[in-house]
Amino acid sequence: MEMREGANMNRVLFASKLMKASDVVKRCAEMRNNPALLLITELEAKCQLREMNRKVSNRREVN
Repeated sequence: MEMREGANMNRVLFASKLMKASDVVKRCAEMRNNPALLLITELEAKCQLREMNRKVSNRREVN
């Protein structure tokens, strides 16, 4: 799950895989109750995004 801040400073969640609605509700509740978990999840998503961008950049340099 990835978190982004919208223009009005509300947090928006984007699921990175298909999940049941009950799973999404459960994950959101866990994150609301545990800000550290929210931070860890956000940092992991950013790290994955950087890695994907790095791989794409490397492929472009080879071509």
